[in-house]
Amino acid sequence: MPLRDIDDLERLKKINAALVSRVERSMDQQGNAFSLFQTAISLENRVRNRTEELHATLRRLEQSNIDLSAAKESAELANLSKTRFLAAASHDVLQPLNAAHLSVSALAEVQTGDEGRKLVRQVERSLETMEDLLRTLLDISKLDAGVVQPEIVDISLETLFSSLRSDFLPEADKKGLSLKFRPVNVVVRSDRTLLRRILQNILSNALRYTRSGGVLVGTRHRGDTIRIDVADTGCGIPEDQREAVFEEFHRGTSTLADAGLAGGLGLGLAIVRRMAAALGHPVTFSSKVGRGTIFHIDVPIGMAAEPVAAVADMDRPRGYGLFGTKVLLVENDADVLSAMTSLLERWQCQVRAATSTDDALDLLGDTAWVPDIVIADQHLDGGDLGTATIAEVRDYLGRPVPALIVTADSSEFVAKAARAAGIELMRKPLKPAQLRALLAHLLA
Repeated sequence: MPLRDIDDLERLKKINAALVSRVERSMDQQGNAFSLFQTAISLENRVRNRTEELHATLRRLEQSNIDLSAAKESAELANLSKTRFLAAASHDVLQPLNAAHLSVSALAEVQTGDEGRKLVRQVERSLETMEDLLRTLLDISKLDAGVVQPEIVDISLETLFSSLRSDFLPEADKKGLSLKFRPVNVVVRSDRTLLRRILQNILSNALRYTRSGGVLVGTRHRGDTIRIDVADTGCGIPEDQREAVFEEFHRGTSTLADAGLAGGLGLGLAIVRRMAAALGHPVTFSSKVGRGTIFHIDVPIGMAAEPVAAVADMDRPRGYGLFGTKVLLVENDADVLSAMTSLLERWQCQVRAATSTDDALDLLGDTAWVPDIVIADQHLDGGDLGTATIAEVRDYLGRPVPALIVTADSSEFVAKAARAAGIELMRKPLKPAQLRALLAHLLA
């Protein structure tokens, strides 16, 4: 119906309202569509921004990984350089000290007067103090550099205690102190050398800081570990020094002065803490001033029994019987060679000296002179190694002649090479009494 023919006003209003409503709905729909369009664009922008931020973060992470890798490589090179430096320092510093030890020992052999012997003993004590300080500082540096790799094996505590008793009993007797080790039939898992050094340092401190009474070493089972206790009746450690005692050069001077005692270098417990950390053996202590201290070392229990005959044999006293022993000495340091030759000859040994493998083999050309034992430095002239020299000498002689490597190289590589070849090993500087006892043991 044409609009002009509609004469009903109410009907016209309804039609108008319907048209307006339809228009409004249409506008709302368009508005919603536009709003959705804007929302989509906004989300797209946000996604793009987040993607760009993620890419930037990944690029930064990649650069950080590159920087970390470069830093790690630099640290490894620095660590390797430090390791080489420590090895060189050990060798270069301990070589002349070894020559001095040997020369003083030879000098002691010819002293007839009390004054001369007294002066020689003073020099020996000074050299021993210097050696202890240098060795400890080098050990601390190696532990801090992470270059000490423990060799975990089964260790008989009874054997270890027997060896420590032999070492420290003369010192305890000299001070009028008792030193007791409770018998123990147990095997623990640890590094033989490091565990022994830990106990040596603790025992040394216990005897040094004890004026009367003594020291007792015992063990207790604690689950799957053995707790080694070292108890003394010394001056004790004050509460305010409980942590400081593990710091370098801390000697608890006020406590020692009160007790009328003299302190050591103040490095014993510093290296105990580092060695114990390298082994994963917790070290703790309890102490009462004026009554004493008990140190505790927790060590894992071992599974297998350890053959102890070799060490036990070393602990038993032997005759020295070196008279007429033929010694092939291979050493490239002139001072050490001279001092060692002089010392061996004072012990009535027949010495022939060489500085390299070729020199040593040339000396064997005399069929009338066959060495009873070979003593060699590890690092010789021309890049020769003592272990290789001994192998060639044994091959030339056609028999496994007893042999000893004497070296300032403290690396585990040398120790493993010597063990694999059945060669004894001693570190420089040598203690002449220990050298003489070992030679007698090898020749027995």
